[in-house]
Amino acid sequence: MKRLVTGAIAFSFMFSGLAQAQETDLAGRISIELNAVQTVETSCTLTFLITNGLEAPLDKAVYEAVLFDTSGQVARLTLFDFGTLPPARPRVRQFALPGTTCEGLGRVLLNGAHICDGAGVAEGACDRGLVLSTRTDIEVLG
Repeated sequence: MKRLVTGAIAFSFMFSGLAQAQETDLAGRISIELNAVQTVETSCTLTFLITNGLEAPLDKAVYEAVLFDTSGQVARLTLFDFGTLPPARPRVRQFALPGTTCEGLGRVLLNGAHICDGAGVAEGACDRGLVLSTRTDIEVLG
């Protein structure tokens, strides 16, 4: 039993260190991950995990996005409103794209922040050092 408790404590410290390392890696930056995609009838739903690594909360974060089809042609230009984002707290946001199937999407390009508002948030803070990733077959660029 003692060995199990010791292992659990070691795991807890290891996980705590990993979480702190991730926070440090995002210091002063915003992370946007395309976490999942799902086609429902004639719409593609994109699910994003976004983390505000800035010191200040964001009252509104809206990014301009360009969606490319699988052949590389621009399919749509749109805005993704991620809403309010507290610092160092991940948030999940979903966006439905009517008339688009997920299988038809090849790439999402985030052109930049259309709106980035919050007390104490410097100009350009939402674009500086943007960390982009995907867990899907759809490429995410910025």
